[in-house]
Formats: sequence, structure tokens, C-alpha cells
Amino acid sequence: MKLLVASLRKLVIAVIGGTVLLVGVALIVLPGPAFIVIPIGLAILATEFAWAQRALARAKAMVGKRRKPEKVSP
Repeated sequence: MKLLVASLRKLVIAVIGGTVLLVGVALIVLPGPAFIVIPIGLAILATEFAWAQRALARAKAMVGKRRKPEKVSP
């Protein structure tokens, strides 16, 4: 029974996360906030899949590198 529940949970996460991720990819060419929706889809998928955790970590690292340090005035 626990195996069935775990499998069903993984399937539901995959469907919801995959749908959000695909909508985000579609928003790259359509008007909309793709740069917000894609990480949300990856975060949903990362709750169950290791590959999504790695992709989300890479995306976070890329955002961290692109941020410019704030200038502190004396």
C-alpha cells in the first residue's frame, strides 16, 4: 500500500511540475514571466527527482553569478 501511495505521489508531482515547466518554456516565446514560471516548475519537480534538484541548483548558481554586488556608500 505504501508503495502505491509513493508511486501515485511521484506521478502527481511529475504531472503538475512537468505542466508548470512546459508552460514556462512556452512563455519564452509567448508574452509572460517565463523566468519566474520555469524555476517554480523545477522546484516542484525537485521534491521528487534528483535531476530537477541539480537543474534548480545550477539555475540558482547562474542567478547568483549574474547579480552585481551592491555599492555601499561610505
